[in-house]
Amino acid sequence: MLSRTADNLFWMARHIERAENIARVLDVAHRTSLLPLDLESTDAYLWYAPLNITGSASGYEEKYGLARAEAVTRYMALDPDNPGSIYTCLKNARLNARAVRNSITSEMWEIINATWLELNRLSKNMEYEAFRDFFDWVKDRSHLFRGVTSGTILKDIGLNFINLGTFLERADNTARILDVKYHILLDDASDVGGAADYYQWGSLLKSVSAFEAYRKIYRDVITPLRVAELLILRDDMPRSLHACMNEVEAALIEINGSAGREARRRAGEQHAALHFGRIHDVFEYGLHEYLTDFLAHIDFIGSDIRNAFLSRRDNFEVLTIQNQVQSQQFTTR
Repeated sequence: MLSRTADNLFWMARHIERAENIARVLDVAHRTSLLPLDLESTDAYLWYAPLNITGSASGYEEKYGLARAEAVTRYMALDPDNPGSIYTCLKNARLNARAVRNSITSEMWEIINATWLELNRLSKNMEYEAFRDFFDWVKDRSHLFRGVTSGTILKDIGLNFINLGTFLERADNTARILDVKYHILLDDASDVGGAADYYQWGSLLKSVSAFEAYRKIYRDVITPLRVAELLILRDDMPRSLHACMNEVEAALIEINGSAGREARRRAGEQHAALHFGRIHDVFEYGLHEYLTDFLAHIDFIGSDIRNAFLSRRDNFEVLTIQNQVQSQQFTTR
């Protein structure tokens, strides 16, 4: 397969998954904003969380200044000037898909193209209350694309690059979404274990479609330890870090080739750490610090994949701008 084709398949999948996960990050913030919090002290802090997690804070501040609910939502959802917005992700996914129309099925192209056309029909002045429905729409379109892909594409190396992009991006974003909790009320220990704390973790589970899975596995009250275990170490939870790294490692093994040896080594090392890890060790080290380290490893794996298999495009740094924060601790406001 040509590296340019692999590059477009990889980024097509990553952009679609990224659009879905931006919707999930915003959904966490929206759900949390409905809780009975001290808004005077936490509202701006709450809305800086999705900006910092996606690496969009500096661009937002240049355009809007202080973080406010409606401005942050519009900037991250529909702003064409934001390289990390849902709008831009779906636009880039369509551009990638158009470049490799001979390598994907007609059904896959029709889903991506229809999504883009429908997105453009949405009003740029969408009412703030309608954004929750918009987030659900984005997630539904992403699910539809993955279902069509699974049901129609030939199971060859092209599908491996699609899976590689999907699950690498999902692992990255699951870690970021889990870290949302530590951007909200981080400095107020009085809420830990209280009602607000319970509902924050519950809203986080719902945002990653894991609430029912949690109830089925643990059959108990929601606790931070078990939520983290579910989303980090359980390989039967589709959006967990462990499950994602299962798929990343499997895709790299299928692609094979001596050029990808370092990427396979890093992916295997991270997979082994998750496979044999214990949640008590994670919390002893620090959940925020653990997630930051994981994101750094994901960034290295992405760089190794790029160097081994993908074409070197001048705009690579622009496409991955929201991944540059993982080598350091997230900035908090």
